[in-house]
Amino acid sequence: MSLSAIELRVLGALTEKERTTPDAYPLSTQALVTACNQKTSRDPVTDYHMQEVLEALQKLRDKGLASTRQEVTDRVPKHTHRLAQALEVNADELALLSVLMLRGPQTAAELRSRTERYRVSLRSLEGFEACLAGLAARRVPLVENVGRAPGQSQDRWNHTLGVREERLQPRVRPPSPENGEGGQTTPPLAVVLRRLEELEARVAALEARLEG
Repeated sequence: MSLSAIELRVLGALTEKERTTPDAYPLSTQALVTACNQKTSRDPVTDYHMQEVLEALQKLRDKGLASTRQEVTDRVPKHTHRLAQALEVNADELALLSVLMLRGPQTAAELRSRTERYRVSLRSLEGFEACLAGLAARRVPLVENVGRAPGQSQDRWNHTLGVREERLQPRVRPPSPENGEGGQTTPPLAVVLRRLEELEARVAALEARLEG
C-alpha cells in the first residue's frame, strides 16, 4: 500500500473522529476538510482545499479504503473509512495507526499519551510496545522502528502505509564514550532537543485532557 500525504491525512482524520467524536461521525465534506486542517494534533499543519480532499476521497474509494453515502435524513453526503476492514486491525491497532498518520514518527510513550482520546484498552507502556511489535511483525508490516531522533532516549515508530515526511531523521546510534576527564559527553544541541521532546510530551498530554 502506498498512499499520498493527503490520502493519509484524510484517513487519519476519519479514523480519529470515529473514535473521539462518534456522534459527529460519519463526516460531511466540510467537517472532513476542517479535521484535515485543524491546528492541534497535526504534524504538519496543512491547508488543503475542499477539491483536494474530494479528489483524495475518490482515490481512497477506488482503493476500497473509504466510502461515501447519503441517507434520506442526510442533507449532504457523509464519508467513512474502511481501513480497519482492509488491514484487518482491531480498535487499538487502528488508533495507533491513526495517530501515526496524523503526526508522523513517535515513541511508544508519545503514542500512549496521544491515544488517550481514542479510549484504547491498552494501559501500560509495555502493552503499547507489544502492540507496535505485533504490527511490525506482520507478513506485510504496518509499522516500523525508525530509530531515535537526536536527543531522544526511545526509538520512534512510523507507519508503512505511504509517503514519509521529509523531516524524518535517520536512525542515530547511542553516543559513545569520549576521551577526557569528563568521560561521555552530551552535545548542547542534544540537551535542547531532549528538553523540547519532554515539553512536547507534556503539551500532548494537556491536549488529550482538553480534547477528551
